[in-house]
Amino acid sequence: MPLLSRMLASPVSVDIRAGAVDDLPELLAQRRLSSGGDVLVAVGRSTGEEIWDRIGHALPGAECFLVDGATLAEAQRLQDRLGARGYDAVVAIGGGRTLDVAKYAATRAALPMVAVATNLAHDGLCSPVASLEHPHGKGSFGVAMPLAVLVDLDYVRAAPAALVAGGVGDVVSNLSAVEDWLLSHEVTGEPLDGLALAFARTAAEAVIARTDSIRDDAFLVVLAEALVLSGLAMSVAGTSRPCSGACHEILHALDAAHPGRFQHGEIAGLGALFATHLRGHHERLAVMRACLQRHGLPVTPADLGLDAAEFTAAVLAAPGTRPDRYTILEHLALDAEQTAAEVARFVAGEPTGAVVAPR
Repeated sequence: MPLLSRMLASPVSVDIRAGAVDDLPELLAQRRLSSGGDVLVAVGRSTGEEIWDRIGHALPGAECFLVDGATLAEAQRLQDRLGARGYDAVVAIGGGRTLDVAKYAATRAALPMVAVATNLAHDGLCSPVASLEHPHGKGSFGVAMPLAVLVDLDYVRAAPAALVAGGVGDVVSNLSAVEDWLLSHEVTGEPLDGLALAFARTAAEAVIARTDSIRDDAFLVVLAEALVLSGLAMSVAGTSRPCSGACHEILHALDAAHPGRFQHGEIAGLGALFATHLRGHHERLAVMRACLQRHGLPVTPADLGLDAAEFTAAVLAAPGTRPDRYTILEHLALDAEQTAAEVARFVAGEPTGAVVAPR
C-alpha cells in the first residue's frame, strides 16, 4: 500500500495574543495535560517569577522551579526535581534560556512540556533543539518540541527591544540556511525535505518585507508565527538544517570567541548577510540588510563593536563549529587572506570577489 501521508510532530496548541498566559490553567485541563494543575513550573528570573506570582494560585497542585542559567547542569537539576514526584507536565515561563533548560529536562523525564514565551529573541520557543552550556563550551541537543506554545503579547511588548528584534535576525537567517541546504544537495547529494524548506522560507518571507515594527501587535503576531514555523521546519527535517547554515556557523564561532557578548538573533542575521554576500546574491542581500536595519539590528561587524580582523577570525573558525555541515563557507574554502578580502568587500558594500559555481 503506498504511503499517502506522514505524521508530523507539532504543538497541539499555539496561542499568540495579549493575555494568553491567563488561560494557562484552562489549556492544561482542556488538553488533558493536567486537570489539577499538578505541574512543575520552571521560570526565569524577573518576568517568569512575576507571572508565577500572578497565576500560581490558579494551579493548586503546581510547584515552582527557578532556572538559574542555560547550562547542562541546570537542566540536570531540573530533571532531578522532576523525578522527585509524579508531575503531569512541565510548564516553562521565560525567554529562550529557560525554555531550553525545560525542553531538555522534560524530554529526559519523558514528560510533556508547555512553553510560555516572554520574548521573541529566537526560534527556540518551538524548536526540537536545546542550546545549553557545558564545561567545554556550548552544545545543541535534540529534544522533544513543546506540546503547546503560548506567546503573551503583553509580556513581549514589555521585554527589552533587543530580545524581540533578535527574533527578526534569526528568522531572516533562514533564507541563507535554505540556500546552504540547496547548495549541499547539489554538490554533496545531501537529501532535501521540501516541506521543511517551505516552512523555513515562508517564515522568513512573512517577516522580511513588512514595514511595521516590533511596536505593532500585528508585526509581533507574524514574528511569533514565523518563529513557530521555523521550529516546525526543524521538526519536519529532523535537524536544524533548514534554519542553520553558514549563518549559524559564524554565530557559533562568535559565541565561542566572545561568550555572552552578543544576542543570538543579531549575530545570526549578520552571519546570514555575510553568507549571502559570498553567494553574490546582491539583490537579496539588499533586502535582507534593509530589514535588519529597519529593526535596529547589526549589518556590519562594527555595529557589534567588532573590527574586521575579529570578524575574519570568526569566519575562518566557523566551519569547525559544525564539521558535518556543508555550506557556502566549506564550498569556497577561502584561506585567511581571501577571507579578510571578502570581509573588507562586505563592509564596504562591494560585490564579492569569490567565485561561486552556478546552481
